Amino acid sequence: MEYRKGWLVKKVSELSDSYKIFGSELSPYSVKVRSYFRYKKIPHEWTLRSEQNLEEFERFAKLPLVPLVVTPEQKGIQDSTPIIEQMESLFPEPSIHPENPALAFISALIEEYGDEWVNKPMFHYRWTYVPDQWATAERIARQVLGDANGTQLAERRQAVRDRMIGRLAFVGSSEQTRQQIEDSLANLLSILEAHLAGRLYLFGGRPAFGDFGLAAQLYQCSTDPTPSALMRERAPKVLGWVQRMLAPSINGPFEPWDALAPTLVPLLETEIGKLFLPWSTANALALQAADQTFSLELKGRKFSQQPQKYHARSLGVLKARYAAISDTTELEPTLAAAGCLQWLRTD
Repeated sequence: MEYRKGWLVKKVSELSDSYKIFGSELSPYSVKVRSYFRYKKIPHEWTLRSEQNLEEFERFAKLPLVPLVVTPEQKGIQDSTPIIEQMESLFPEPSIHPENPALAFISALIEEYGDEWVNKPMFHYRWTYVPDQWATAERIARQVLGDANGTQLAERRQAVRDRMIGRLAFVGSSEQTRQQIEDSLANLLSILEAHLAGRLYLFGGRPAFGDFGLAAQLYQCSTDPTPSALMRERAPKVLGWVQRMLAPSINGPFEPWDALAPTLVPLLETEIGKLFLPWSTANALALQAADQTFSLELKGRKFSQQPQKYHARSLGVLKARYAAISDTTELEPTLAAAGCLQWLRTD
């Protein structure tokens, strides 16, 4: 085995307890899982998903999606959040969950917000703006095809671009919602820039669950022309955090809520309570009603999209997580004041 840049890298032939991660640098969920494995120093091999390893990938994958983690027992695990939760049960130290139940839930809430809402501006910028479309399509084509070039690469690049532009509706990106999505990213960057002014990670000197979900989406933004320019101009501390999260480490303890609240509460109030949770609830209700589309008012503006099944399931998991907290005395007032509590209750 060998150490490289501070994280453990394994060779399959050398370690019987190693994992294999099929992923992509352009997949926020893949980068999220890889960052977690690096933080925990779990022996692993990072493998770019390509046509050259399609047969091996399909042996373990139930869905044609990355990340896919193949365990030492030769079992496949997919979906970034369940992957991390399963690995956390096997490798509990250092924990990514603060001991304080209120902090642990807020961290999980931010993780969910990153996965399900911040994916919208990430995907929107990547496939709405022409320079971003071509830059990303070429990166994907080169990853899939390997050493191909010339006509084959150009054709694949065009096909990728056309296909992904057609998927903008899945994240609710349209001319009607463009400004809402872009304003959301700008607001998020402003909040995080202030919050990270005096700390390395969202909850203090070490990464929490929420860091992994949120940073992975913003890392993708930092690699695309249009949002990366925005980040360089407005959020240099956020850029530093995003890079730090590629191989995070412990540099101190989790901070108490009193220290975090002044700059973290605005995230709960303006992004999670007013955008993410109302949208996620409307999505779940639309699925229950078998609606083909749904619309709601978010900060006074209409937001419309097709309902998505996965989002409804993850909202259910988040509500169950909140219901499982035995004592919400500290947490409930914070969530209520931020406008989040009404969306999390199951009664």
